[in-house]
Amino acid sequence: MFYKDDRLALFIDGSNLHAAAKALGFDIDYKLLRQEFERRGKLIRAYYYTAVLENEDYSPIRPLVDWLNYNGYAIVSKPAREYTDSQGRRRVKGNMDIELAVNAMELAPRLDHAVLFSGDGDFRPLVDALQRQGVRVSVVSTLRSQPPMIADELRRQADNFIELDALREIIGRPPREPRDMLDGTNAETRP
Repeated sequence: MFYKDDRLALFIDGSNLHAAAKALGFDIDYKLLRQEFERRGKLIRAYYYTAVLENEDYSPIRPLVDWLNYNGYAIVSKPAREYTDSQGRRRVKGNMDIELAVNAMELAPRLDHAVLFSGDGDFRPLVDALQRQGVRVSVVSTLRSQPPMIADELRRQADNFIELDALREIIGRPPREPRDMLDGTNAETRP
């Protein structure tokens, strides 16, 4: 439940949200996402967390990060680690859980409502800690993908679960041809 006078903040786990939207077959329009939550309350901050490949001339996530930065999102990033998986595919790993948790706890005294865009069960203790400080927490992810992208313990801990697929008509757009296939990366690349 959202109230017009709620001071709210968005905490977007970039790779997790990208994977959930991709599993549902659509891309996120971050301009529409921000507008939707500005409509739901007084948006204090919109954080976007991602790992960035620093050692390449061109990082596929760079255009998205630049666009978000110029359009009202606070970008939190760190260098990603590159590795090759068991099938020989190049993969990128960069866990941003601690950065997200620290920002959420620092902002908690100035919030009524936190919106977490992630299905990662590691965030359950964070949701619990925010709730103990009087902050309501909504979690945005999906049960409709196979397998579901939301950890059951996170969904149960949250005050409100928002099915990402239910937001498709509000914040989604059809997916573009995946650039991931061209360069072998698996990064969230579009604004």
